[in-house]
Amino acid sequence: MRVPLSWLREYVDVPADAAPEDVLAALVRVGFEEEDVHRFELQGPIVVGQVLEFVEEPQSNGKTIRWCQVQVAPEGETAADGGPAVHGIVCGARNFFVGDKVAVTLPGSVLPGPFPIAARKTYGHVSDGMIASAKELGLGEEHSGILRLVELGIDAPIGTDAISLLGLDDVAVEINVTPDRGYALSIRGVAREYSHATGADFRDPGVRAWADVSHTTDAFTSVVADGAPIRGRVGASEFVTRIVRDVDPTRPTPSWMVARLTLAGIRSLGILIDITNYVMLELGQPLHGYDLDTLTGGITVRRASAGEKLQTLDGKVRDLHVEDLLITDESGPIGLAGVMGGGTTEMTQSTRNVLIEAATFDPVTIARTARRHKLPSEASRRFERGVDPNVPFVAAQRAVDLMVAYAGGTDDREGGALLTGYEFPGIELPFGFVEGLIGVDYTRDEVVGALEMIGAAVREREGDFVVFPPSWRPDLTDKWTLAEEVARIEGYDRIPSILPTPPSGHGLTAAQQGRRRVGNALAAAGYVETPSFPFTTEDENDLHGSASGGHLPSVKLANPLDGQAPFLRRSLVPAMLRVAHRNVARGLTDLAVFEIGTVFLPQPGVTYGTEFVPPLAVRPDAATLAALDASIPPQHRHVAVLLTGWIAPKQPGAAAAAAGLADALDAVRTIASAAGVTIDVAQGERAALHPGRTGVLSVGTTEVGYVGELLPAVAEAADLPGRVTVAELDLDRVLSLAGEKVVAASLSGYPAATQDVSLVVGDDVPAADVRAALVDGAGALLESLRLVDDYRGAGVPDGAKSLTFALRFRAPDRTLTAAEATAAKLAGVGVAAERFGAALRE
Repeated sequence: MRVPLSWLREYVDVPADAAPEDVLAALVRVGFEEEDVHRFELQGPIVVGQVLEFVEEPQSNGKTIRWCQVQVAPEGETAADGGPAVHGIVCGARNFFVGDKVAVTLPGSVLPGPFPIAARKTYGHVSDGMIASAKELGLGEEHSGILRLVELGIDAPIGTDAISLLGLDDVAVEINVTPDRGYALSIRGVAREYSHATGADFRDPGVRAWADVSHTTDAFTSVVADGAPIRGRVGASEFVTRIVRDVDPTRPTPSWMVARLTLAGIRSLGILIDITNYVMLELGQPLHGYDLDTLTGGITVRRASAGEKLQTLDGKVRDLHVEDLLITDESGPIGLAGVMGGGTTEMTQSTRNVLIEAATFDPVTIARTARRHKLPSEASRRFERGVDPNVPFVAAQRAVDLMVAYAGGTDDREGGALLTGYEFPGIELPFGFVEGLIGVDYTRDEVVGALEMIGAAVREREGDFVVFPPSWRPDLTDKWTLAEEVARIEGYDRIPSILPTPPSGHGLTAAQQGRRRVGNALAAAGYVETPSFPFTTEDENDLHGSASGGHLPSVKLANPLDGQAPFLRRSLVPAMLRVAHRNVARGLTDLAVFEIGTVFLPQPGVTYGTEFVPPLAVRPDAATLAALDASIPPQHRHVAVLLTGWIAPKQPGAAAAAAGLADALDAVRTIASAAGVTIDVAQGERAALHPGRTGVLSVGTTEVGYVGELLPAVAEAADLPGRVTVAELDLDRVLSLAGEKVVAASLSGYPAATQDVSLVVGDDVPAADVRAALVDGAGALLESLRLVDDYRGAGVPDGAKSLTFALRFRAPDRTLTAAEATAAKLAGVGVAAERFGAALRE
């Protein structure tokens, strides 16, 4: 919200010497965020001059210029630029006359751009300054002719400073207004808040005598026919119309009004529209003006019917939704209520009679309509945050008064109104609640004083207060919001900086701790985390499936962010391939990345999603929440890693090492260690992975994921050169199998005994099964067992392979002998021979 200081001073006593930064500091104290300071980017000397004479001189290019003599200082005095009282100026405009008073930019001045003004030779003359247009001064878009002060009703002495005369010396402060404080999207609201911050006297422009603002005749019918309210909400509760006749839309907008609108960020569009915008900024009540003579019959406010269309002011024909709230007459829709008017009834330069509308519309309805039609506007911005229901009459009358004063109209006291009347229920505020919540020892008088300062009525009874919020504060709904207001008004600096002590036993859950351990372990191992969006295509889902394999249906979004990827992912790998491609395209070819994220694994035959939408602004009950949860597919947290390029770069004495399956298995072991489980690897198959380089990951008998090398065709389709290795695990399942605690292994002080064994088995026997047999047979003395070689060739029979394992034995209470280690090894070999016919390799 941009707030011109001259405007703010009309309603609150801001010191004359207060700098914009002082005003911002005061507003920050009551909870606003400082954004910027806005000024007209010009500097003088810019003065009032009078055209004494001019000579029209046709030019060879077909253009005719005027060589003007302009008096810029009283006779006998020196001009503001130090030159003579009369300046010769070349001007290309032809809309002024001898005797006109104009704004003259003298040499040394600077116009917005920046555009410095200096005496320069042009068209055979030395032009000693420039006669300015409204656009050149920053006072609107009009550039067809120079600014004639008589058209603005200004008759100032020659040589007067035009910057202050036209309001161009004003300055605006900009603050960020949070969505719950829509009342501050007005000069009225900001002036009140400045008063709260400084104690300055506040004069409320929204308070006028009822007889002054109420209509006297029902000369125009207004009907709210909302039918069955949408989601239990009535579209319009207050609806006021006023009529102004015989307006002159060609009259210029006063310069002070244009200056204020410009500083507030709104472009001047003509006197009638400028007045409605001015009142909206002043009071926070959006208004709409109709050309009365284009209306057919009275106005009806209703919801749209299926198939209806409306051409809005921007020229677009819009397909209406049955939830849209419309302004209609007998001809049909003439406006989207609270968002944008229709093109058939807009005010133009031929408008003579105006119908002014001021209403209170349902915030949810307006917000949904603005988003549905992608039509954010200053009006919808205010309606969707809540508008004071007591101000429409005041705002309508304010617009009428301004149109009478500046557009020459006549107020014949005609109009119509729907007045619902508001009841503001009291909020119970127990004694001591604010102090206990905020942690400050406020006195009872301070609590009551703060609430009354913001406009609330406070009644004291036994044990508590009953607080009635003001009409402009719909955000005050419970005792917690009231406590926040007390803290804000009394000053946030009174709140002590003391961290609360968390209750014993609380903190991260076991699953959260496990996920954090896994992420930290991968990061410590050199992997970079790359979060991604959970959206993909159906083809990618079918190719990469889920961590546990198998074919599952895909869940399609009804309103996807990206129409090219409308499905929820069943695997993390597709997104990681896109991350890898983006990095490789930027020259980062050596990658080791990971992601911990959610995948969506729908159950076959189950339909997800629901047409039911619970009522807004009401907390759903337990049954509703359960139904909504059931409409969402199961969501599992997975962890995935991807490696490509070199895992170790080339360096003196060592060749570069490419990332491969062994490195992906190391990542799996890192995950297993952090999760507190043992993960076994067995050969397997998956659609997107190399058939001879794919492993199935299991914890005990439970499959938890896979590891492997992408098929070359899949890597090529992802625009990734060379080998790409991936691993993906169902992290929720892994952590559930680990139990609640990770127990560190005990360390023995006795030395280990190492043994190697090479077993010949059929080449169709998985190495993981042979390893499991060795573990089962070796018994408790076996500390670790690792596959170190898989040999097929000379010395090994056809159809067989030689698997070499490194075994390490250790006892917790003694030093093992070689015989004990050998006996344990041979026991394992015996189990392998029994299960798979394994034989020691000679």
